[in-house]
Order: sequence, then C-alpha cells, then structure tokens
Amino acid sequence: MATRLDASAWRPMHTRIALALGIGWMLDAFEVQIIGSVIPGIQHEFSLGSAESVWINIVWFGGIALGALGFGYLADRIGRKRLFVATLILYSVAAIATAAAPDFTLFIVFRFITALGVGGEYSAVTSAIAEFTPARNRGRSNGLVMSFWAVGGILASVVSILVISTLGLTWRYTLLFGVISAAYGLLARRLIPESPRWLASRGRTADADRVVESITGVSSPVGYVDTVGPGTGLSRFRELWRNYRGRLFFGMALDFSEAAGYYGLFTAMSILVFSTATGVVPIADGVLPYYFLIANVAALAGGIFVSFALDRIGRKPTVTFSYTAAALSMIGCAAAAATGSPVVVLIAFSVAAFFATCAWVSAYPTFSELFPTRLRATGIGASVAVGRIGAIIGQVVLAVTATAWGVGIMFGILGLFWLIGAAAGAIWWRFGTEARGVSLETLTKKRVETPSVVTRA
Repeated sequence: MATRLDASAWRPMHTRIALALGIGWMLDAFEVQIIGSVIPGIQHEFSLGSAESVWINIVWFGGIALGALGFGYLADRIGRKRLFVATLILYSVAAIATAAAPDFTLFIVFRFITALGVGGEYSAVTSAIAEFTPARNRGRSNGLVMSFWAVGGILASVVSILVISTLGLTWRYTLLFGVISAAYGLLARRLIPESPRWLASRGRTADADRVVESITGVSSPVGYVDTVGPGTGLSRFRELWRNYRGRLFFGMALDFSEAAGYYGLFTAMSILVFSTATGVVPIADGVLPYYFLIANVAALAGGIFVSFALDRIGRKPTVTFSYTAAALSMIGCAAAAATGSPVVVLIAFSVAAFFATCAWVSAYPTFSELFPTRLRATGIGASVAVGRIGAIIGQVVLAVTATAWGVGIMFGILGLFWLIGAAAGAIWWRFGTEARGVSLETLTKKRVETPSVVTRA
C-alpha cells in the first residue's frame, strides 16, 4: 500500500485532496487573521482598555494550544477526515456565535471555542496531506497546502477593506463569514477520503487498500500494516517521549520559533509601528488592512518559493536558511522603522513576511513527516501547543521591550526568536534525517532517540 502511494504519478485525485485541504487551511487563516483588522472596532464597542485587549490574544493562542493537543490525539484515534470536518464546523459555528456576542465575556468564551477548532485543524490538515502524497512530491505539495494560509490572510484583508472601510459596517459582519466555513465543512466530507495510512494503522487494511486504489488507480494485494500502538493520550505522549524525543523537540523548537516570530511580527506592525496612538509610523486604522494585504501577497510568494525548495534542495538546508533569513529580515524592519517612512516600512514588512512564511511553511512539512502514522497528529499537536506558548510569550515580551527600550530592541528580540528555529535546523542538519524523497514508513521505523542526538535513518 505505502509503495503504491509513494510511487504513484500525480493524479487528479491528489489535486482534489490537496485543494480541499488547502481551502480548509485558507479558511482557518481567515479566522486567525481577520481579528487583527477589526480589533479597533471591538475595543471601541466593548470599551476595552489595553489590559483587557491583551486577553483576546492570550485566550486565542491558549485555545489553539489546547485544541491542537486534544484534537491531535483524537485525529490519531478516530481519523484525519472526521477531525478535519468536525473541527472546521466547530470553529465556524463558534465564529458565528462570536459575531453575535452581546458582551465581552461571551465574546471571549466563543473566541476560545473558535480557537479550539482551529487548533484541531493544524493537526488534521498537516497529518492528512503528508499521508496522501507521493514521496517525491511530498515537500512541494505539503508546502503549497500550507501556503493557502497566506491566501486566507489576503481574503481577510479584502473582506476587512470591503466590509469596514468601504461599506462602513461593524466588525461583527466580518466574523459572519464563518457561515462559509461551516458550509464548506459539509462539502469537504465528500471531497476528502480517510487517510489510507491511518486506516492501515488501525488494522482496516481492506478499507485502506480501496482508498489507495481510488487515489493511484493501481490495484494490489493489501501490503502495509502499521501497529495500532497505545490507545490513551498519555500513553501516546509517553511513546513519543521514549522513542521520538529528538524529533518532538525539533518540532517544538521550530513551532515555538515561528509562532513567536510570525505573530510577533504582525503584532509589532499593527500595534507598535502603525498604530495611530503608539506607533512610530502612525497610519489611519482604515489603511492598515491594505498594508496587511500587501504583506500577505509577499507571504504567499514566500510560501510558493519554499514549497519547491523543500523537494529540490532538501528539508535540512531549506529550514535552516529560511529561519536564518527571517531573523536577518528583522534588522531591515528595525532600520525601516527608524526612517519613519510608511513606504520604507511597508517594503521591509513585506520582505520580512516573505521570509517568515518561508520559515514556517518549511517547518510543518518537515517535522510532520518524522512521526509514525499512529502518533503523527499527536506529535504535531504537541509541537503546535508549544508554539502557541511561544506566540503568547512573544507578544508579551514585545509589548514590554517596545515600551521600555524602543522599537529597535523589539525587532532584535524578534530576530532572536527566529534564531531558535535556525539553531534547531542547524542541529537537525548535523544529526537528523533528510526526508526528501524518502517514504514515511522508512522515516518512521521505530528508533530510540535522546534529546541531543537523533539516530540517522
């Protein structure tokens, strides 16, 4: 079964699955990024101070962390397809409820539930695309699916411009686009089959074989069977810790670095650089979505670029160079902010968004393929959870450093966050496994690892 999946030519079924997962990922990104454009309206309607506004992000990232952990375990337990559809519908309905929230308390409650669903999507989408794709295309296809995130950011900017800036409507109307996500969740049930590797890992080899035949067009006796492994969440984490500890640390380091750096970059720009109240390059609130739109176009270009690099030059150099370039781009942002020119800052912001997206898009396909099928979503969920802690820490640290020491130091801190991922990539380059063109089954044969040295495949 695995041989047929890896040796298959790229077929229309692969395209359909990739597009279906990518659209779901795009809708996740819309939900994550739309809030940045409408925070001023939320603050005004609920009369929020700066301390209360911080809770919007803290609750959001905390919810994603818990959702990634819990739903990651469930994706390994009950399947990728079910979790993809269920979490898509969960966060869509919660987003609609958030739009109708009569007060700030209920807004936070519904926003937390929305975040739980989005967190589950991280594990379901990243696991699924890795398990469907031929080995020689896995880096490119996974990266391109991840690049739909920038498309979601572009959509969020366009909706914000149309709904708020052009039509003059309130922030509530932007969140009602969750109706589209909910409808798509029902459609996705027909577009995406269950992962055949997951089916085989549960002993459902006949079902797995039928799915493989529908994808590859090749019929063959049932082959690959992965062991079901531990059943409880705690036992799964124990197996990850015991047998795949180095890989788990690698995924956590990459995700912590990119979450602190990526969300920190957009927070820095929206609050500390462009804000009319506190920014060094103040612009009107209505102009901010245009800046985010341009930056997300640059981010999309970065995602597409790095998707091809993953299969052309390999995971190790792509990850290491991308995180290093993201760190260096923070120097450009600091220098641009010092000029006080909105145009110069926009250019530096767009360059930083390009390399930041190169970094995180290279990360997810790289660490997701290093866990065995029965533990893949759990390992991804644990990595994402640690990453969201990085996002919370990053934003708190940014607020403190910008207030106490200025914007230059703030971008220096952001650069250090990105260097965590660069260092993890360099260590992996020396001790880890290059996964380019290698089957998932070869990559994830049982091995014992220590935190400092990863056994070569």
